[in-house]
Amino acid sequence: VDQYFGAAMEGAYVALDDLRSAGVICAIGGGLNDAESCARFQRAGDFDCMMLAGRYTLLDQRALNDMLPLCAEQGVGVLIAGPFNSGILATGPVAGAKYDYSDASESILDKARNINSVCQRHDVALQAAALQFPLGHPSVSAVVPGAIKPTEVDANVAHMAASIPADLWAELKHEGLVVEAAPIPGAD
Repeated sequence: VDQYFGAAMEGAYVALDDLRSAGVICAIGGGLNDAESCARFQRAGDFDCMMLAGRYTLLDQRALNDMLPLCAEQGVGVLIAGPFNSGILATGPVAGAKYDYSDASESILDKARNINSVCQRHDVALQAAALQFPLGHPSVSAVVPGAIKPTEVDANVAHMAASIPADLWAELKHEGLVVEAAPIPGAD
């Protein structure tokens, strides 16, 4: 990992920074599925944006430990990819549901079931909550869900437009399903 970090920062980053300084490009970003590595890159260079996959979701808020506060401090925009955690938050906690590209463990299935139950009590689709949750953080500029078919794109658009009551987010926090420090959508 250190070898790749060094190669990226000493090679690609230097070239991109030169292009940005020359006005050929406007911004430099990085994309990873590891919040700690994103923070490491941010500390080593002058990045404008970061794409983080699967680490700021309803099931995983590790990015709040270091990366997202650092982004806020540095004014770095964040794009959250993989908001469905490889599928489980899109399919729901069903047999064969995927989490991080593998079959979801029983503990992840249980957490997803509990989150889904809260969503159902508030008449909100799990997918809508999954897509909108990351946008509560002030550094998050966009959510980038995957879609294979046009119907999935249409569904994602509808889920992004769905109304979600503040009570849903409060209940997720009260139940310990979302960390207390997580900013919620719609809160100013």
